[in-house]
Amino acid sequence: MHFDTDTGPLDAPITNLIIAGWTGRDAAAVQHHINELVALGIPAPSKTPLYYRNGASLLTQSDRIEVLGNGSSGEAEPLVVQAQGKLWLGLGSDHTDREFEKTSVAASKQMCPKPVGTQLWSWSSVADRLDDLVLSSEIFENGAWVTYQKGALAKIRPLEKLIEAAGMKDGTAMMCGTLPAIGGVRPSAQFRARLYDAKMDREITLSYAATRLPLIT
Repeated sequence: MHFDTDTGPLDAPITNLIIAGWTGRDAAAVQHHINELVALGIPAPSKTPLYYRNGASLLTQSDRIEVLGNGSSGEAEPLVVQAQGKLWLGLGSDHTDREFEKTSVAASKQMCPKPVGTQLWSWSSVADRLDDLVLSSEIFENGAWVTYQKGALAKIRPLEKLIEAAGMKDGTAMMCGTLPAIGGVRPSAQFRARLYDAKMDREITLSYAATRLPLIT
């Protein structure tokens, strides 16, 4: 994949994709969310956090993806990339099939493309204030863009610990978990996200639309 970075262009062949789940820093809130999902028929994770392996071919920088049916949705996540011996921070969407999630969380993640932004920040340029970065997303709903997620990365487990536990190596990209959906998780065909660094007054953005393919039975 090709990225624009704060130190110049970067070509990063990605051969490993990890989706870190259940990464909320507040353990009680994570357990409450698990209980809510179990009530909806979604299996509880075997442990938290959990590191799902997905095919690297799912990563895309296209502004349009194709999904099966109407039951999928995006979620904004910090993206960590290790390439050329260095760590980089970016932005991605763990687009997931919510209907199939009730059968298998791992399979539901593998079913959908994973859009990522075209920009990365060098790790050294943000390492001292990762918790202060603000992650947000919007969905197009009822004819207007509405806020879907918003909060500081302080609500997610420290990214350094997630990286250490995942055993990242060169050629690896990892999505690091997300923030609660305001108003609940729900499908949307249009999604956009932002990672904002107030100290440098800079942002990474991501925007895409999902074409819904018919479910043929």
